[in-house]
Amino acid sequence: MFYRYFVKPLLFLMAPERAHDVVASGLQLVMKIPGMASLISWVYGYSNPRLARTVFGIHFPNPVGLAAGFDKNAKLIDEFTALGFGFIEVGTVTPKGQDGNPTPRLFRLPEDEALINRMGFNNEGLEAMKKRLLARKSHVIVGGNLGKNKVTPNEQAEEDYCLGFEALYEVVDYFVVNVSSPNTPNLRALQEKEPLKKLLVRLQDLNATKLAPKPILLKIAPDLSNEQLDDVIEIVLETQLAGVIATNTTLSREGLRSSEGLRSEMGGLSGKPLTHRSTEVIRYLHQKSGGQFPIVGVGGIHSAKDAVEKMKAGASLIQIYTGFIYEGPDLIQDINRAIVENGL
Repeated sequence: MFYRYFVKPLLFLMAPERAHDVVASGLQLVMKIPGMASLISWVYGYSNPRLARTVFGIHFPNPVGLAAGFDKNAKLIDEFTALGFGFIEVGTVTPKGQDGNPTPRLFRLPEDEALINRMGFNNEGLEAMKKRLLARKSHVIVGGNLGKNKVTPNEQAEEDYCLGFEALYEVVDYFVVNVSSPNTPNLRALQEKEPLKKLLVRLQDLNATKLAPKPILLKIAPDLSNEQLDDVIEIVLETQLAGVIATNTTLSREGLRSSEGLRSEMGGLSGKPLTHRSTEVIRYLHQKSGGQFPIVGVGGIHSAKDAVEKMKAGASLIQIYTGFIYEGPDLIQDINRAIVENGL
């Protein structure tokens, strides 16, 4: 309530990227105050043994995670842990740091409770991320979301993903292969059956050389057809991937109420307009595969009800991003309570 009526109105007066930086700096500053991390955990945390679950071999204290994109450079692991997340996905990270696309590149659509972003994998690179992950204090589960540099041609993309895997192997608990962002030129072409299978086989072969292989998941777009989703199921089973994250942002602008100027901005759309489609994709993958692999549900989760629907559709875990921006940290606790109440 405090966030919705006092903090959010102030943040929404700022440009979106500026607001993000203010939130990040504010959290870091507040957490330095003695006892503040414990107080925040007490206010926002919700613990119940029925929330715990083991998914792709990892024990999660609760199934509510922070989606990739919010903490691109792993600067806020400890701060977000205090808010009650059961796991945090960092990145998308590329081998070399890059600036991303020109600003402005992030837009709010308040009438639709949505965002459009064309960030372009702006991040500080693998080495900077690894140093921060080695220095973190909390033991929260961390996933590493991997991408390729903009200047890397698709023919050499495998090398970028393998570099990411090797660099972060010791400091993350699972990996995510991101070939579904619409904001890096030609990246989504890697979702086609043959290049995708080739990439995932290469990563799994590399994974098999490790004493303790890490779960590797695939993040997919919501814009795939059923035939393409069938290919995803086939590839995931053939390559023995740990699971799928469904879904990334969409290129669709169907049903938006915002102004034409906002609707026409290039980039991926996230938030409430994605709620139904992402749940459809989860349900299709779960039913068509017979539940043979875990699904992490993300896309348009703005309420506990949205999260419950995704878990009933077949998601084992869920992640929030845009809903977190619009609803605030109370959303984490609300979702966890609803999961317990619904026996999920």
